[in-house]
Amino acid sequence: MSDLASGLVTAGILLAALALVHRPLGDYMARVFTSDRHLRFERGLYRVCRVDPSAEQRWPTYALGVLGFSLVSVVVLYLLQRLQSSLPLSLGRGPVGPGTAFNTAVSFVTNTNWQSYVPETTMGHLVGMAGLTVQNFLSAAVGLSVAMALVRGITRAKTDRLGNFWVDLTRGTVRILLPIAAVFAVVLVALGVTQSLRAGVTVTGPDGARNTIALAPTASQEVVKELGTNGGGIFNANSAHPFENPNTWTDLVEIFLILVIPVSLTRTFGRLVGNPRQGYVLLSVMGLLWTFVLAVTWWAEAHPNGPAALLAGAGLEGKEQRFGIGSSALFATSTTGTSTGAVNAMHDSFSGLGGGMPLLHMLFGELSPGGVGTGLYSILVMAIIAMFLAGLMVGRTPEYLGKKLGRREVTASAIAMLAMPAVVLLGTGAALLVPGTAAAMGNSGPHGLSEVLYAYTSTGNNNGSAFGGLTATSGWFQSSLSVAMLVGRFVPIIAVLCLAGSLAAQQKVPRTAGTLPTTGPLFGSVLTGTIVLVAALTFVPALALGPVAEALA
Repeated sequence: MSDLASGLVTAGILLAALALVHRPLGDYMARVFTSDRHLRFERGLYRVCRVDPSAEQRWPTYALGVLGFSLVSVVVLYLLQRLQSSLPLSLGRGPVGPGTAFNTAVSFVTNTNWQSYVPETTMGHLVGMAGLTVQNFLSAAVGLSVAMALVRGITRAKTDRLGNFWVDLTRGTVRILLPIAAVFAVVLVALGVTQSLRAGVTVTGPDGARNTIALAPTASQEVVKELGTNGGGIFNANSAHPFENPNTWTDLVEIFLILVIPVSLTRTFGRLVGNPRQGYVLLSVMGLLWTFVLAVTWWAEAHPNGPAALLAGAGLEGKEQRFGIGSSALFATSTTGTSTGAVNAMHDSFSGLGGGMPLLHMLFGELSPGGVGTGLYSILVMAIIAMFLAGLMVGRTPEYLGKKLGRREVTASAIAMLAMPAVVLLGTGAALLVPGTAAAMGNSGPHGLSEVLYAYTSTGNNNGSAFGGLTATSGWFQSSLSVAMLVGRFVPIIAVLCLAGSLAAQQKVPRTAGTLPTTGPLFGSVLTGTIVLVAALTFVPALALGPVAEALA
């Protein structure tokens, strides 16, 4: 079977699997967040933590819960790394340096999973399991909780209550992420992903040299790394490593795990607002952007313009032959359209156009389909911006799903939308002025600029993937990228919760003949155009100096 045919079959199976689970999983998540029943384990946890599950919160209290929980998570994860040498299963590895430990703690708590270290030689198994993997679950559950708070803001009226953060966090973890992860961890082990508490295995090469190959409890960490749209590698090669992703079937399962919750959340949204078509139009916009990026990336990598690539017949540098061009493009598109950041091919080795498309996908705002929870609330923010612009064009007060969009709502949406571009452009510009940046870049010229732009785009969008040519271990990069992750995560969350509180306080207005329908192709076109227009107006100059210049060279 040709690489093209293999890639098309893989993409077809993936889309069929997502379509199969979209409705049942979406409906199940809707029931999870609307149920009045608490599981016995959950009730015990609430008693221990002194949480009243029946007490709902105003948006400032909900936001303080998110920020306080995340702060404690950063501190705990930082201490686990710094005290690693005193912990069991440290494998003889010493404490992680303070700069790297802080950057890593921020990275995993913000669902970014940016890694400026070599995992198999830096982290012991206990830090990996009790620290990094736990945050893979909890950071995803935080994003899911914020999305549900915004949906409640849209559906409720004349109230200042958005639910209970601790209940949402618990349910997202216990009822959604943990059960799916448990099932698919077994699936990955059955398909060949390693699962071991040993430090490594020693093998003897044909020349008699003895080498140690690192091992880890890979499957249990790999599954939530993809399911929670986290992306941090258990090994330095990430999902290109044969222990994390040994064959085409595991590759397909991992792409499915990346997309399944964000895609199904559109069904959840439709159910919660009482009109499934509202979710379908969001899904169609996500799918259109995802398909566009996939098609261009695939075409660019299959039609190279460099001499070595022309001799090989395709852009094969940095790609695993067990996956090929199609699956590499499929994985890159899926991981940058979400906040995952996992890679099964090195994006730094993609062609100018091929590498520019994953970068552009992140610059759309990572909402096609986006991360767990973050994708849904990000596209809802863009829907509100789109409705505001449409209202200006027709000269009437904009509204969305029966809620008027006034100054407060539009301001909160604008802040949520502009936080990422501010971080990306200011961070990239400042980094290029730092004297040591030129030495940190693996390439000069447009590709070197793309490496720096990609780093701040990845961290500002809480993605975590990288153009591997950039050495981001200096004090400047450790600190500035940490700031990018914190701002890119929590400024939009605060703005979204403020937006949710403002919407919940309103009385719903009835539909009239002048109300713009939000379930048809017209609204889908307006929303798609708004997403593309915002990205184009904001990032075209930077893209022109980087990947576009490289592609035209």
